[in-house]
Amino acid sequence: MRDLSRLLRPQSIAVVGGKWSANVLRQCRKMGFQGDLWPIHPTRDTIEGLACYKSVADLPAAPDASFIGVNRDASIQILRELAERGAGGAVCFASGFGEVTDGAARQADLVAAAADMPFLGPNCYGFINYLDGALMWPDQHGGIRVDRGVAIIVQSSNIAINMTMHRRGLPIAYLLTAGNQAQTGVSDLIEATLADPRVTAIGLHLEGFDDPPRMEAAMRHARDKGVPIVALKVGKSQAAQAMTLSHTASLAGPEHLSDAFFARAGVARVRTLDEFVETLKLLHVLGPSPDMTLGSMSCSGGEASLVGDLAEAAGLQMPPLTDAQAAALRATLNPMVTISNPLDYHTFHWGDGPAMTATYAAMLDCRHGLDILVMDFPRLDRCDDNGSETALDAAIAAHAMTPGARFAVVASLPENMTEDIARKLMDSGIAPLMGLDTAMSAAAHAARIGTARPPKAPMPRRRPAIPRGEVITLHEAEAKDLLAASGMSRPAGRFAADADAAVAAAEELGYPVVLKAVSRDLPHKTEFGAVALHLHDAEAVRAAAGRMARLNAPFLVERMVTGAVAELILGIGRDPALGHYLTIGTGGILVELWNDMQSLLLPVDRDQVRAALAALRSAPLLAGYRGHPAAPIERIVDAAMAVADFAAENADTLEELDINPLMVTPEDAIAADALLRMRPTEEIS
Repeated sequence: MRDLSRLLRPQSIAVVGGKWSANVLRQCRKMGFQGDLWPIHPTRDTIEGLACYKSVADLPAAPDASFIGVNRDASIQILRELAERGAGGAVCFASGFGEVTDGAARQADLVAAAADMPFLGPNCYGFINYLDGALMWPDQHGGIRVDRGVAIIVQSSNIAINMTMHRRGLPIAYLLTAGNQAQTGVSDLIEATLADPRVTAIGLHLEGFDDPPRMEAAMRHARDKGVPIVALKVGKSQAAQAMTLSHTASLAGPEHLSDAFFARAGVARVRTLDEFVETLKLLHVLGPSPDMTLGSMSCSGGEASLVGDLAEAAGLQMPPLTDAQAAALRATLNPMVTISNPLDYHTFHWGDGPAMTATYAAMLDCRHGLDILVMDFPRLDRCDDNGSETALDAAIAAHAMTPGARFAVVASLPENMTEDIARKLMDSGIAPLMGLDTAMSAAAHAARIGTARPPKAPMPRRRPAIPRGEVITLHEAEAKDLLAASGMSRPAGRFAADADAAVAAAEELGYPVVLKAVSRDLPHKTEFGAVALHLHDAEAVRAAAGRMARLNAPFLVERMVTGAVAELILGIGRDPALGHYLTIGTGGILVELWNDMQSLLLPVDRDQVRAALAALRSAPLLAGYRGHPAAPIERIVDAAMAVADFAAENADTLEELDINPLMVTPEDAIAADALLRMRPTEEIS
């Protein structure tokens, strides 16, 4: 990991070039940078009133940070000169490198020129350090100096500019753009911002994963340091999985796997820029929430109902008030007010600061994971203050009376809270949230970060090689034999060459049985009429064998699994970037129709599997629905771990695996069917 401290927190800045570099000097001065500023230009005497140096060699010392604002070919030579001089790092502004068809070799030359000196880019705007007023930034921005705040790392310079223009009160400590990540990637920038104790949270805008195991390690480090991370991941994987046959690979698309990656790292994945800003703001002020509970106050029944609906949709819990909590609130309110959560406290005491303070404090004393006060402020260009200022002061006073309470004031519409009000609330330790729907999402994200339990085992640093060439699809019996060695339960079965042998096998196993035609050319038997269920006598077996004779394949006779309480799917797939993953969900012939599944990146632990089972829509079936027997959860977990262990043992040869259905009886979880695709090896070819 390269040391970026000199680059990001410089005492001296060199800028190379003309127009764009002049903007960097101007922005540094505007933000009050106290270090040295050294413009470099071969023909100009001054830039922005500062004397120019003709070359890197002419500088009075090796600069801590340098902005290279020249064309792409000249950038390579300048970067080499800075590295040889012992500079602390650089920003390469020019484009035309790895992002264009003829730029790969040029980008490789750029990396070689830098040697061990860190640099951002190419094709990037650089960064803004709002803590120290150091700006390697060639354009305008809307931020201000702060003493502490969030670090925002983005792959789009234009989105970075837009982030600085918000009016929501979010204090930004660092704004960093990654560009092409030719040398320094997002993972490096996460680690670099973690080195500054003034950073309270980190926001990531990602178009892809530079190095998933390394990024996960950086995210784990952030979690260990108590710095929560929010990620806005855009785009879809362009690397399709070749020759996909399994349900697993068709169900777990790029978005599911991105969710799985962030979940295992304890990172909140948001979907919009609004969620991104509001979640970061909540985390900056209050940090992660200890649980999913929410308490709400408003002076409107309509607002209270809306909070209830949106909270439920976000996955938050609004527990009823205890008798003691209700009594404490009752003592502060008019007898006509119904005491509940969410609370409509009406307007009987509106404008009475002490009375409102008492009500707010009584709700804050309930100590939910987050307590909110819904309050929109009038637009003062057209309206007078309607008592909102008194309510705001009451909220601040109530929070001061209840140390440790996690409190947010929420405007139902984003524009109904000004930036000045937001800053006043934050100065008092209260989170200002703008937009009721977004606020509920932010609260849920903060709670998921706080309650996440990432697996102990990290992703493996060495990624298994992606199989090249033809991959063998094993027939069902071969697949089950291999899986049984890892501990997977399977039905008792026999091979049979013809109908007579099939009847004999059925008589030995005991009815009812299942008859299947097995061949590597029949990966999905149902579509080919290669499976017959519920065969209760010899005549039924003989008739089914006759129907399958046209397939010219041997038969597999198995004792039929009966008394199942659920059918699940277990599978392993391989993503080109993220490696092997486990899919668990509702199985059967309609598996894609129900699309009830969870994906987990490997390695996994038993707690993760249990949590995935609990998150399925079909989870009530496993718990014993309407008097039916409950499923043996630990046996399902055993089956999942057997599959995961098989994947670990065969990481370089396993392409994809399906067990569908996994028949779950009250006593066991049994692989009724299996599809396995692997690279050719001596053992399986």
